[in-house]
Amino acid sequence: MENIAPALLAWFDANRRSLPFRDDPTPYHVWVSEIMLQQTRVAAALPYYERFIRALPDIPALAACEPQRLDKLWEGLGYYRRVRSMQKAAQLVCEQYGGQLPADYDALLALPGIGPYTAGAIASIGFGLPAPAVDGNVLRVFARLYDDAGPIDDPAVKRLFTRRVMAWQPAGRPGDYNQALMELGALVCLPGGAPLCARCPLAGCCAGLRAGTAHALPRKAPPKPRRVLPVTAVLVREEGAGRRLLQQRPASGLLAGLWQPPAFEGAALDGQAVGAALASIGLDPGQALPEALPPAKHVFTHVEWQLTGWRVTVPAQPAPAGCVWAAPADLEGRYALPAAFAAYRKFLLET
Repeated sequence: MENIAPALLAWFDANRRSLPFRDDPTPYHVWVSEIMLQQTRVAAALPYYERFIRALPDIPALAACEPQRLDKLWEGLGYYRRVRSMQKAAQLVCEQYGGQLPADYDALLALPGIGPYTAGAIASIGFGLPAPAVDGNVLRVFARLYDDAGPIDDPAVKRLFTRRVMAWQPAGRPGDYNQALMELGALVCLPGGAPLCARCPLAGCCAGLRAGTAHALPRKAPPKPRRVLPVTAVLVREEGAGRRLLQQRPASGLLAGLWQPPAFEGAALDGQAVGAALASIGLDPGQALPEALPPAKHVFTHVEWQLTGWRVTVPAQPAPAGCVWAAPADLEGRYALPAAFAAYRKFLLET
């Protein structure tokens, strides 16, 4: 394998996309962008990134942000644990490093929510330090470049690929090299068996292209079956005032601490059972008949929710423990509704 860095960097200089966190790559900007991009495409993440940075322009602002406002700023991105870990890390950075991220890979890695990839991205892009930043794009590029069919979700295979990445990283431009590999995977060495090899600056040394196997790489281990969980969501409207009932999820576990319509996991309740379910959380269901809503589905990493939806109007009464009454405007400006209930959002907002 010849040195890939010169051709790769020349291609990157000519083809790099202009992105706000790339044009102004402060360590904080790199950190926020990389956390957002873990589960979101660049184009979809940009409006969220720009809104977040406007609201919280530095680490002390993130550390001090009121948690409910933080959830609202993150609404639409999902995986809220990421932003809560960011806030914990920001608070530690304020306590231990004067509000500035440390220019040290191991110190970054020790912060909550920062794994090897994010630590490497901040270290190399934000601080210019030699460090690997190996994401799915980079793994795909190197699987094809070396014609390696090892499963990229195997830790030993990923360590091998990381050593290969670092073998060609130039001392003078580690951040640009890492970004160039990510950009190559995003724009040219595409997933789904569709690499644009004719546009690739590394085509001349790509073993997968020579062997005719690039389209079939990379490989992953067979996925484990995802658990399916029935969940019944009940959209409760208060008679007269028209407020909606929101229920706060437990402080730990899936969607920890977020607000949702009352939801009952483990069963697809029918209309007759809805009243009893509401009574079980301390709400008087009254005499109204529940109205069926369309079924929906939401897929998490390890579990799939099969959602049954109902809408019901109940007599005016105090909110049960762990719940609040919210006006439709509060749903827009105050409470972050998890994406798992996105199919029912329009029904919640209907007047």
